[in-house]
Amino acid sequence: MFVIDMFNKKTAMPTPETALPGREQPIPTSDNHFVNGHSLHEPYPGGMEIAYFGMGCFWGAERLFWKIPGVHVTAVGYAGGITPHPTYQETTTGLTGHAEIVKVVFDPAVVSYRVLLKTFFEEHDPTQGMRQGNDIGTTYRSAVYTTNEAQAAEAREAMAAFQAALDSAGKKGRITTEIAPLDIFYYAEDYHQQYLAKNPGGYCGLRGTGVSCPVG
Repeated sequence: MFVIDMFNKKTAMPTPETALPGREQPIPTSDNHFVNGHSLHEPYPGGMEIAYFGMGCFWGAERLFWKIPGVHVTAVGYAGGITPHPTYQETTTGLTGHAEIVKVVFDPAVVSYRVLLKTFFEEHDPTQGMRQGNDIGTTYRSAVYTTNEAQAAEAREAMAAFQAALDSAGKKGRITTEIAPLDIFYYAEDYHQQYLAKNPGGYCGLRGTGVSCPVG
């Protein structure tokens, strides 16, 4: 019964009454990107846009995006929940409501938002609800948090196109990706930033469906 209860708590979103209180001050994090040295924080060079993606454990997801030409910088953190300035340990309880998120700062003159969406949908399984593989909980849900209506429209179009591609390939799952305007992005602790560059043999739980997303 205890295991079932813990599973249910981690896969159900908290309410403002049940969420952890968090804190007023940001938790310490890195200043610069471990791979390219660029600042993780604003201001960014002129013309840059920002995208936010949740696709399970953010370690492997971040590495995917920092390798894409036209991406200026990436960072990992938490968004979509209730608790202000959460710690990693707090998010894993399921009582903050946040998903693990990759912040992607990119030059749209070099790489389009559609290309980033294509990577997002192809490189994880967006049909798994509150999990990715063996990683279970609200923190591992599939999510796209948008910064404007143009991004929201493109995200919805890409999701519909990918659902049609999954159906054509005989996959039975329905996409559960949350698409919503970004509220607040909270940076994760410094040791999580560019984790797989610091720890090349570290864990990466990303597993795609093997189906191509026909956008980008």
